[in-house]
This record gives sequence, structure tokens and C-alpha cells, in this order.
Amino acid sequence: MKVQIINQIQTEQEEPNSKNISENDPMAKFEKHIFICTNQRPDGHPRGCCNGSGEAELHRAFKSKLAERGIPGDRVRANKSGCLEQCEVGPTVVVYPDAVWYGGVTPADVDEIIESHIVGGRPVQRLIIPDSVLNNTQKKM
Repeated sequence: MKVQIINQIQTEQEEPNSKNISENDPMAKFEKHIFICTNQRPDGHPRGCCNGSGEAELHRAFKSKLAERGIPGDRVRANKSGCLEQCEVGPTVVVYPDAVWYGGVTPADVDEIIESHIVGGRPVQRLIIPDSVLNNTQKKM
């Protein structure tokens, strides 16, 4: 039995399963990945809510503004996310791989974020959640 298992392991190592992704064919990566919190909480919740209307208008604004600028979804992706745990300073948006966290974002800020950060590589300083506040639910910006 042990010999059969060892032979099977050796065979798999010599002949990789075609379902495995090889190092020579990595998955495509987005240049930027924008996560927009669309979490909802009841009115008056002490932590606040990033998507009070339930309409995900901030997410829609990012998607439409990226499309208007001709930025394809396989280059820059804007995704709805669940709670990003920055509720007190929301609505919250985070851009990866830069790990830039924005707070208090409104649809009116979307053009500036796209133009300055996504296209120009310069994060929008006035919207960045300070490190002293990030992941600290006791403080506000």
C-alpha cells in the first residue's frame, strides 16, 4: 500500500495535473483593485453604515466613471465588498495593491480618485484614512 502511494505521488510530481496553474502561466492581475464597502446596517447604528440607501451608488459611480474613461475591467476592477471594518469613517474604499484606504467617500469624489490615484498614481490625500485611525474603531478622522 505504501509503495502504491509513493508511486502515485512521484507520478503526480513528474506529470502535473492539467488543472494546476503552472508558474509559467500565472493568472492575470489587475493593475488596481478597488473595493467599495456596500455593507448595510439599521438606521441609527452606532458604527454607521457605508451603504445607507442599499443602492450601492458609490460602487455604481466607480464602475460608470471607469467605463467613461475607457479603463477596462480587466485592468482596473471595482468590486462591492462586505464590511471593511472602518465603519465610523465610511463610506470606505480601499485600493490595492497600493493599500490606500479612503474614508468619507461620496459619489462626488469618484472622478478625483480615478483621475488622481488610478490614472495618475497620486492618492487623494484629503480622503485617506490616517494610520492612527485605520483599524481603530474608537477614533474618527
